[in-house]
Amino acid sequence: MSGENLKVLSALDVAKTQWYHFTAIIIAGMGFFTDAYDLFCISLVTKMLGRIYYHVDGSPKPGTLPPNVSAAVNGVALCGTLAGQLFFGWLGDKLGRKRVYGVTLMLMCLCSIASGLSFGRSAKSVMTTLCFFRFWLGFGIGGDYPLSATIMSEYANKKTRGAFIAAVFAMQGFGILAGGIFGMIISTAFEAKFKAPAYEVDPIGSTIPQADYVWRIILMVGAVPALLTFYWRLKMPETARYTALVAKNVKQAASDMSKVLQMDIEAQQQSVVVQQRPKVEYGLFSKQFLQRHGLHLLGTTSTWFLLDIAFYSQNLFQKDIFSAIGWIPAAKTMNAIQEVFTIARAQTLIALCSTVPGYWVTVALIDVIGRFAIQIIGFFFMTVFMFALAFPYHHWTLPENRIGFVAMYSLTFFFANFGPNATTFVVPAEIFPARLRSTCHGISAASGKLGAIIGAFGFLYLAQNQDPKKADAGYPAGIGVKNSLIVLGVVNLLGLLFTFLVPESKGKSLEEMSGENQDTNEESGSSSNRTVPVA
Repeated sequence: MSGENLKVLSALDVAKTQWYHFTAIIIAGMGFFTDAYDLFCISLVTKMLGRIYYHVDGSPKPGTLPPNVSAAVNGVALCGTLAGQLFFGWLGDKLGRKRVYGVTLMLMCLCSIASGLSFGRSAKSVMTTLCFFRFWLGFGIGGDYPLSATIMSEYANKKTRGAFIAAVFAMQGFGILAGGIFGMIISTAFEAKFKAPAYEVDPIGSTIPQADYVWRIILMVGAVPALLTFYWRLKMPETARYTALVAKNVKQAASDMSKVLQMDIEAQQQSVVVQQRPKVEYGLFSKQFLQRHGLHLLGTTSTWFLLDIAFYSQNLFQKDIFSAIGWIPAAKTMNAIQEVFTIARAQTLIALCSTVPGYWVTVALIDVIGRFAIQIIGFFFMTVFMFALAFPYHHWTLPENRIGFVAMYSLTFFFANFGPNATTFVVPAEIFPARLRSTCHGISAASGKLGAIIGAFGFLYLAQNQDPKKADAGYPAGIGVKNSLIVLGVVNLLGLLFTFLVPESKGKSLEEMSGENQDTNEESGSSSNRTVPVA
């Protein structure tokens, strides 16, 4: 490459926002819509699974999933996601973004359907097959993270790149919202058709046989949005930056982007330097990468790790926190279908009031005030509100203060999404070299999912009541909700501190952030070159 950017890359950096950019946001964003629906819809149905498959005759409370089963059902998709982020992130740099993009979506479609078809005669066999398919569902979801972020960053212009990547990620909010709304719709339909008494009135009759269809339908519907965009993913051309910088086919890159951006890039192209001596490109585990990007990778992995500990411990188990403050009635006062509706309503309200607005405020402001400022603001207020909930926790549990608790709890979600939940996704797609961009994003995302696993598994136990008699059936005593919130506050504070390792990328080209411009300038001054035209 010449000392200056290739014209095709310069054209991308300054291209006006066009319809194709919005098409790309929708195509990539529907993957994230599906991701969020699939990951979070399980929290709607775990209570029902306990009622259906783990009922105990004579128990004063409905059946619940045993601790090991609950941990597996809630966490296995996260384990699959972690593995998929590492694998598909690496594969996206080796084979190209486009070639593996459709594979991840098809895997998500098939495994969403298969999760709902989990089979067997016993509770153990149903839970085993459910966990098996949800692992591979997570594996496909994992691939969507590095590929979608990288594709969107490499298509976008430098002026609105942050907003475009954040908009793809913001589709998660709509996925969570859709899960809650669909859960309410399907439970309302079944409740209207099949009347059932509360558990305390009739323990057996409170869980109708048809309830087994409810959780299966909720899981299977996750395949629908992914299927709708599968064809368009296959039609997307490879990104110009991968084609030009990694595959070294500048002419093809110019041709692809000419069609996409509806402008004649090839005719305007500058000459390209063809080196007589081959360039030795540093790898991920090289000393040069460590010197240039080591602290950056530490910053992106640590902040995503810490954010997801806090975010997933809240999001997957928000129903338990609402139960603790009395916002969701005691399970024995409802039948199985009513419990699904109540949990879905809580998820919908939180998504509508805090999650979705938080994402889109980030989209609006990320290219105005920058990634660094948004991440600092987010972590700061998450810390403040978490401590504000934790220290006077008894105050918030009083009936007259419960609405205030929900409002402040919603604000922690708002500042997670107007903050690090979006920026930790955006920045790794901007600051690393093209040949390692997908891999480094996958590593950063996998670090986040490791945090999510710790949050999801750990808070099953940590948030239990300190009195063993008041802990959920099958669980040992924990440190209680109050102390769990204090721990989350400390985690958020650490996230704020590690943010200082992450560079600001607002308004800069990808090549400027990754140092690839610097590489080419050094080469043009130190090696013997000859210049030939591209076309």
